[in-house]
Amino acid sequence: MKKQIIAISLGLMSIGMFAQKKELRTIDKAIDKSDFKTAQEGIAALEGNESAIEEKYEAWYYYLKGSAYGKSNVEKAVEAYDKLFEIEKESGKSKYTNEAKPKLNELIQFVSNKAINAYNDDKDYVTATKNFYLTYKLSPTDTIFLYNAAVSASLQKDYDTSFEYYKELQDIGYTGVTTQYFAVNKETGVKENLGGKSQRDLMVKTGQYSTPTDENTESKQADIIKNLSFILIAQGKTDEAVVAIKEARKNEPKDLNLLLNEAQLYIKLEKMDKFQELMEEAVQLDPENPTLFFNLGVVNQNQGKTEEAIGYYKKAIELDPEYADAYMNLSVAILSGEQAIVEEMNKNLSNFKKYDELELKQKALYNKALPYLEKADELGRTEDTVKSLLNIYDLTGNKKAETLRPIYKKMRGM
Repeated sequence: MKKQIIAISLGLMSIGMFAQKKELRTIDKAIDKSDFKTAQEGIAALEGNESAIEEKYEAWYYYLKGSAYGKSNVEKAVEAYDKLFEIEKESGKSKYTNEAKPKLNELIQFVSNKAINAYNDDKDYVTATKNFYLTYKLSPTDTIFLYNAAVSASLQKDYDTSFEYYKELQDIGYTGVTTQYFAVNKETGVKENLGGKSQRDLMVKTGQYSTPTDENTESKQADIIKNLSFILIAQGKTDEAVVAIKEARKNEPKDLNLLLNEAQLYIKLEKMDKFQELMEEAVQLDPENPTLFFNLGVVNQNQGKTEEAIGYYKKAIELDPEYADAYMNLSVAILSGEQAIVEEMNKNLSNFKKYDELELKQKALYNKALPYLEKADELGRTEDTVKSLLNIYDLTGNKKAETLRPIYKKMRGM
């Protein structure tokens, strides 16, 4: 009796194995014909009992599963390919692994392109976040995609997810530092980024480029800390935000980017006295940076410290003679003294001598501001620069007003 039962069992197993092979062939043929619907239906029929698949068919099955799902269900496809790689690594074979790897790379490219298009073209940050993170999970060495996912999540105001991803970046020690490969174009004399090292070296060999140099991009670690702090502020956790950035600065007290990020934090908190203190510290670390002096000028101007502001703007211009905003703000700072003169003029309408003295003082103020305003207009003409110049030209009887007036009208669409 026992023998009969064993014989029946063996017979049933043989039929099951034969059925598996037949089903896998049907799925394989469907994939060859790009009939992925039929292929997925065949895989679905086997998914519930994958443990029963005969060992010699396992690699084939997972290869077919990955191929069947492909772009329609990337997560399932990648899970199948990963299982295939594990099986063939243990067996020492690579038949299906060699076929699956290009398909996996194609999936990674597909998902990353979907993320990039959603971010750049559609501004669909929900889709971008999901696909940037999926790309990172598919290719964990490409940590830039985790950074992109954190940024995208923040833009869609999903602060919890963004915070989680930024923390993960910190945990893995992400810096975002990459090497860029430059060379000088002999024809134009311009230093160009030529992509990869091999491409750059090839262009130098051809003789079209010279003076090859390698440069590292700035670390994103300071930005990550800044963004974590800003998320904490958005979540109402101000104290935690301040502590987070202060702790980071303890480890890197001379890191200018961290210092500037802390300063920016205090702008958000509207603590301008603390912002100014940090900007003054930044100037000590980087005394040749015109933007730092410009920012100090803005802070002092907003606090009514006009002379200090003027000094900072002049220093910014000294460091960068093409700094249009510094020229504009300098002229505005100088002209801020006009209000007091006008008030005095209104009080002395019947005192002709005093009034005339004040009027001369007003014109002197205009003449003092005028060169800076003209330079700002020269460097970057805007409606504001033209309007301000036109007002001064009219008030001082300057004939340049007639040339500028039609320009201003055209800018305003009049």
